[in-house]
Amino acid sequence: MAENTTNYQCPACTGPLRFDSATGKLVCDYCGSTYEVKEVEALYADKQKASDTAARQRPQGPVWGEEEAAGLTSRTCSSCGAELVCDETTAATTCPYCGNPTVLGGKLSGKLKPEYILPFKLDKKAAIAQLTRYYKGKAFLPKAFKSQNHIAEIQGVYVPFWLYDAKADARGRYEGQNSESHREGDYMVTTTQHYDVRREGSAAFAKVPVDGSSKMPNTHMDAIEPFDYGDLKPFSTAYLPGYLADRYDEDDKKCAARVLTRMKNSTAAALHDTLGGYTGVQTLSEQIDPRTLEPHYALLPVWMLHTRWKDKDFLFAMNGQTGRLIGDLPVDKSRVAAWFAGISLPLMAVLAFLLLL
Repeated sequence: MAENTTNYQCPACTGPLRFDSATGKLVCDYCGSTYEVKEVEALYADKQKASDTAARQRPQGPVWGEEEAAGLTSRTCSSCGAELVCDETTAATTCPYCGNPTVLGGKLSGKLKPEYILPFKLDKKAAIAQLTRYYKGKAFLPKAFKSQNHIAEIQGVYVPFWLYDAKADARGRYEGQNSESHREGDYMVTTTQHYDVRREGSAAFAKVPVDGSSKMPNTHMDAIEPFDYGDLKPFSTAYLPGYLADRYDEDDKKCAARVLTRMKNSTAAALHDTLGGYTGVQTLSEQIDPRTLEPHYALLPVWMLHTRWKDKDFLFAMNGQTGRLIGDLPVDKSRVAAWFAGISLPLMAVLAFLLLL
């Protein structure tokens, strides 16, 4: 059954509203009106209830076959009535028919509803400028890649993350060594003292992030950290218009192994930081036990650009707050060869001149 979407329209002119990352408000590009998020949420509370009621009462139309329907969902745009078919992990999108930013009603409700959302700070213009600067610093990037790569197609995506709070108990036993050397006649004598070193303590963690989308490479998401959680907001669909949103397809239990590894490594590093005053340290045993693991479901802002060049895929990800960017780039082998030729030929000429002297 197709469900109505929640379309945030300007109360003044009925034009589409979008979330402006610079001001933190909903903006109408048609009449210039601006609204606080809470103001629009209050205005649309009754409209959302009416939309949900209409969705439940709408008669069921033709349905997909079981195999066809796997992984697909159907929604109806409340602005133009267009049917939107998308994959089941898509939470928000822009209607391709009328161009209105729309939120797929019900997609983020119930069990899948996030607790928090971190609004975008960098707008699309700033994201494009950041990516353009990134390209300019790459000497061996093919010129065709720059021209064929549609930078303007970069998209703001709210990526699902699990933010874990936890505590960890840690204890370790180490052998500390201090060595001194001195000469006695023709011999160098080294004296080494050995110490039995023990450490014990606990560590508290707050909002350790692990992305919950199998479509997003973990290395990319890890590389664009950190995020500033000071701007974290209680989840509201009012932040979604104008952006895409992905819901998690890896739950907190599946992601727990990754976060436990990060916590253990961080706690072990904290223990090692206390082992000063020795010329050498050897780990004899270490036990780190994370406890009270508490996950929180949040949507974090990421600018994403997927492009294809010479049958290869390249993915770029940018922190929607800080602009920290990671991406793979192709290398123009002919430009590399030309660079080496430009270096080697003058060197060979100088060498030949020196040999003739």
